[in-house]
Amino acid sequence: MMPNRSGAYGMYAQDAELEQITRILSQSGFDKQDMCMMVSPGHPIAAIVRENNILNAEREEGGLAAGLMGWLFEFGAVLIPTVGFFIRSKAFLHALVAREGSPILCGNSRALVGLGFSEEDAARFENQLRDFGVLVYVACPQEANAAWAVEIMRRTGAQEPALLGEKALMAAV
Repeated sequence: MMPNRSGAYGMYAQDAELEQITRILSQSGFDKQDMCMMVSPGHPIAAIVRENNILNAEREEGGLAAGLMGWLFEFGAVLIPTVGFFIRSKAFLHALVAREGSPILCGNSRALVGLGFSEEDAARFENQLRDFGVLVYVACPQEANAAWAVEIMRRTGAQEPALLGEKALMAAV
């Protein structure tokens, strides 16, 4: 789990305007390095990454693919089960890859567990990716920041926006 951090997450549909959503989060004070996206293998972004035609495509198409790849590299982490992953943030690197038995290194798509999701929630969200398109996660230094991120996600059309561990906190109360 990401140490000393709260988190917010929400599921977005395949046709969600991810660039606009992440821009709104950034303009609201959240650093792109603190954002992680898990993209459905059936999402158009996954198709571009999978085909990786940046070098072989026509000049205009290659430019579009290169632009998308450059945009993805701005985030703390982008995970596309069965396709690949990009990790820029040291915190996400530690949470997702550098720990023993890492789900990414083992080929297990349950990478969300490394972010602090329960096994049950990780499996549920990974299954929901088939119907939705992207899970957006924002690591936050304080729970108040995470609550603000949840509100932004709600306003930008996220399904099930919530604080990481919110169910466990509610059960304890």
